[in-house]
Amino acid sequence: MFQVFKKLDWFFKHYWKRYTFAIIALITASGIGLIPPKLVGFTIDHIQFNSLTSLLLTAIILGYLALIIVHYTISFLWDYTLFGGAVILEKWVRSNLMDHFMRMTPTFYGKYRTGDLMARSTNDLKAINLTAGYGVLTLVDSSIFMLMIIIMMGFTISWQLTIAALIPLPIMAVVMNKYGAAIHSRFTEAQAAFGEMNNEVLESIRGVRVIRAFVQEKQDADRFSSMTENVYIKNIEVAKIDALFEPTMKILVGLSYAIGLGYGAFLVFENVMTLGDLVTFNVYLGMLIWPMFAVGELINILQRGNASLDRVNDTLDYAADVKDTKNPQVIQNVDTIKFSQVCFSYPDTEMKQLDDFSLVVKKGQTIGVVGKTGAGKSTLFKLLLRQYAGVTGQIQISDVSLSDISLEQIRSWIGYVPQDQIMFSKTIRENIQFGKSDATDEEIYRVMELAHFLDDIKQLPKGLDTQVGETGITLSGGQKQRVALARAFIKDPEILILDDSMSAVDGKTEARIIDHLRAERKNKTTFIASHRLSAVTHADHIIVLENGKIIEEGTHETLISLGGWYKEQYYAQQLEDGEVKSE
Repeated sequence: MFQVFKKLDWFFKHYWKRYTFAIIALITASGIGLIPPKLVGFTIDHIQFNSLTSLLLTAIILGYLALIIVHYTISFLWDYTLFGGAVILEKWVRSNLMDHFMRMTPTFYGKYRTGDLMARSTNDLKAINLTAGYGVLTLVDSSIFMLMIIIMMGFTISWQLTIAALIPLPIMAVVMNKYGAAIHSRFTEAQAAFGEMNNEVLESIRGVRVIRAFVQEKQDADRFSSMTENVYIKNIEVAKIDALFEPTMKILVGLSYAIGLGYGAFLVFENVMTLGDLVTFNVYLGMLIWPMFAVGELINILQRGNASLDRVNDTLDYAADVKDTKNPQVIQNVDTIKFSQVCFSYPDTEMKQLDDFSLVVKKGQTIGVVGKTGAGKSTLFKLLLRQYAGVTGQIQISDVSLSDISLEQIRSWIGYVPQDQIMFSKTIRENIQFGKSDATDEEIYRVMELAHFLDDIKQLPKGLDTQVGETGITLSGGQKQRVALARAFIKDPEILILDDSMSAVDGKTEARIIDHLRAERKNKTTFIASHRLSAVTHADHIIVLENGKIIEEGTHETLISLGGWYKEQYYAQQLEDGEVKSE
């Protein structure tokens, strides 16, 4: 049960001063809280024996007031310090999770779904927060505070009565242990179900246009209803165990009260203790209710926290597939990019996406990459970005192995526009500035001209300040592609990768973008993958991929003269466009 504190010992060791102060202040406040019942008993005895004077009563009242002020001040300090520490823990773990997500490769995101990661970053962190705050409080109150009350009851009143009143405690320990084990397993299942529901909601929102287009609203609503019912059932199972804690505690506390009142009255009649002692004892017994409840709360909180911490640690323990070498080499210029007999297969697949791939790219060259769907075009770029491990052969930049260069430096050189453009829920200006945070409006307008987006920006209601919505939902496919292009252009990278990133724009717009691209990137390396061959005809070198192998390569003119797949595809596309040209 206390394993969760051991798992969090790294945090408690770092903030040991904060938690030491909080616990000492909590114990001090609890100790001060034990004084008033003694004053009540003391006053009752003086009333019983007619020895209470006005001076003594005034002293007792002033003492009460002083205790209230001191108790309030110390209680504020421990509360602020303890629960402030819990908030810091939640912040730390959330930051660690976010850093971890940023370092992870596509393999990680293939294993963990977004909705489940969101659940771990929200609900599970709240449970961990509760453990570091309320869990520590219940631990102190259910152990030290309970022990303090028992000592006061035994030493200052009667050990006979104290032991008799505490007979239900062992029963409580056994029952609470069983409840705790059930809470841990059921809460883990409930959190997993919540993560699955998150996934469904996220996919439904993202795919709402497709759902409507295929008239699947009712089916999606039914599927969501089934998911929520499952979450409901799992949480009800947790609530059933949760609901047993309080009644069980009340029965055991009731037994303690019955024993304390009955046996205590007998001891008063026998003159073993005074009436004031009996009143004080019952006040202490009332104070003991919270520590006894705290035992149940402690088990509940720790089991939930342990389950949530296991889920979070499971995520954080996932080792990145691609890591920086211990002593990365620093390269000043990207002179050449060499692929030497590169072979690669995606995890959990046997088919090679790249097979014995070799290519030399010199600085300033434009490389066209074409081929059928699934030929390996995107895979080639992902390997250049070091998104996957398990590559055989050599990929070198300026004769230095890619694995010996830091990930930060590699990716700082590259401007990447993938097939599926990602727009952030911000303005068009902010989306473009993602490529260069300090970019001025003048620079933004310039790259929008290169991406042929100036006419579009004039039609948008707020120009650069237009909100694009989540994933750029307010923009068309072609507009999203051109904003993504502008974002890459403003970075002015050493290596620009366009992975079929103009598929949603018309041929004339594509031609204008290509013309701008040729003028702007004369001395920098560019890779262009496209199904539309007109996008690569100007390239210095074109490679045709099939099943991860280069089956044709050369300039546009060379490939036309070869009479292979490239020529056949090029003329077929020219016929489709109604622009047959003689070569």
